[in-house]
Amino acid sequence: MNQYQRLKNRHQKEFETFPKFYAFSEKQFLQGMRKLKLKENETDKIVSISGGGYIKKSDIEKFKKMNEKHKREIKVAIAKDVTGKHFIKDMFKYELANHEYVFTENLEDTLNALQLSMDEINDNKALKKGLLLARKEYLKVECAEEEFGE
Repeated sequence: MNQYQRLKNRHQKEFETFPKFYAFSEKQFLQGMRKLKLKENETDKIVSISGGGYIKKSDIEKFKKMNEKHKREIKVAIAKDVTGKHFIKDMFKYELANHEYVFTENLEDTLNALQLSMDEINDNKALKKGLLLARKEYLKVECAEEEFGE
């Protein structure tokens, strides 16, 4: 498992354990309110986090801090990889696969997921090197798998 994926997995576990619920029906909404130890008429005590998710209003700052911490940890890991050959390459390789670059050959989804622009990449030697290495490794692996029908 690459460095970026380990960090993403840890972030995912933190997110999963944060007190929240997702609801796409009235029944799920009522179950979620109970999960947060709220009465069904206490809707003024929750806030949407998009995608059908809800948290308590009293947890907004904790939620923001968790997300800011995750972003900061990724930025620190990027800054530590001055060559682009380690964390940065892993990061791009993971997101290229996650956004099916082998089929689309479009970097837009990958860059959006990482909240990066091509200008930022072109202005940073490590990011540029990491992206080039990741694309090369990813396409080589994907092409080799396709040759064997996998």
